[in-house]
This record gives sequence, structure tokens and C-alpha cells, in this order.
Amino acid sequence: MWIPKHRRDVLVDAVAEYTREVLKQILLELGCEPIAIEVLPDHVHVFCSCPPRLSPAYVVNYLKGKSARRLLQRFPELKAGAKGGLWSRSYFVATVGKVSADVVERYVVEQWEKER
Repeated sequence: MWIPKHRRDVLVDAVAEYTREVLKQILLELGCEPIAIEVLPDHVHVFCSCPPRLSPAYVVNYLKGKSARRLLQRFPELKAGAKGGLWSRSYFVATVGKVSADVVERYVVEQWEKER
């Protein structure tokens, strides 16, 4: 989970759809399996299964870097408020251990439904 700089509501409409597509493409490029990707106006949730050779921090930073580049190329208007980058430097990452994948996937989907 991560947010745009200054938690701006920029991930809407076509930007949100493209963000979802781009994140899925990048995960597949890395050899990861996207399970649930939810793009809300002011943050992103990604639930995926990745090979153990990839650290969670690497995956998140790779996703943020590649997606920011592609989004800013496709939607140059996002550059106006993205001084120094599209995404905030921070993120939250956790591994699924004591809870099932179904529980995490349901949480991600419910976050999107709450925003509707």
C-alpha cells in the first residue's frame, strides 16, 4: 500500500484504470502473480504472490518507480503536483502468514467498495 505525494486524490477515472493495468503488467514482468489490485483516489493496494528471490521492499520500490514513469508519460498533467515524483517515499508492506490469502484479498476489495 502506498500513496501519491501529499495524499492528493489523483488516481481517478482513466488514471485509476491505467494505474491498475500498469501495476498488473509490471508484476507479471517481475514474475509475480497479481491477486488483487485496488486503486483508490488517494492510495493503492496491491496483493500479489512473488518468487522468494524478490524481497518485498524490492517489489514495492520497483512497482512505484516503473508505474510513476509510465503514468507521468501517459498523463503529463500529473507532473504539475508531483514535485520530485508521483508517489510518496513511504509505503506499507506485509507478508501473509497467520491469515489466509482470502482474508487479505477480501480486505483489499472491501477498501475499494467503501470508497464507492
